[in-house]
Amino acid sequence: MRLLITSVLLLLLGGCSAIDMTEYSANKPALDLVSYFQGKTTGWGIVQDRKGALTRQFVVHIDGTVDSDGNLTLVENFDWSDGEKTSRTWVLSRLAAHKYTGKAEDVIDSAIGTLYGNVLNWQYILNLQVDDTNWKIKFDDWMFLVSEDLLLNKAIMSKFGFKVGEVTLVFQKTNGSEG
Repeated sequence: MRLLITSVLLLLLGGCSAIDMTEYSANKPALDLVSYFQGKTTGWGIVQDRKGALTRQFVVHIDGTVDSDGNLTLVENFDWSDGEKTSRTWVLSRLAAHKYTGKAEDVIDSAIGTLYGNVLNWQYILNLQVDDTNWKIKFDDWMFLVSEDLLLNKAIMSKFGFKVGEVTLVFQKTNGSEG
């Protein structure tokens, strides 16, 4: 019986292992994070609760600039379906060949990103304002470049290891025009 329980636990834990990002190395088109987000980009997204019910929709207009050190600053302006307007500014830096870091005013510590081929995975904790309280929500954020100007983004939100919601976006380069 003990052997059966141990075997089942090992199978379950094996299913929880992290994705090997290097398997995406040959995927095309290759994502160059800095060149994709430099300039103007527009994103259209939805937020779903843990059961999949749609809770909000939004459009985000992003203006990306690169400084002399190669750091990418993204100024994001969100227009929410309920009329709310919010903004966030990210500063993204390349740490190594496939590693990035990102900082924003509502990100606790920093986001850590791994990029191979056309796939980028960010891990971070966001301090979200929900009604009158702040929630520390973990984001497992995946970006997939599907063409030169289209990027799909799916983020799973969790708290205490439990899924609390999901964000899905499609980004499009707007080449200086508003989307």
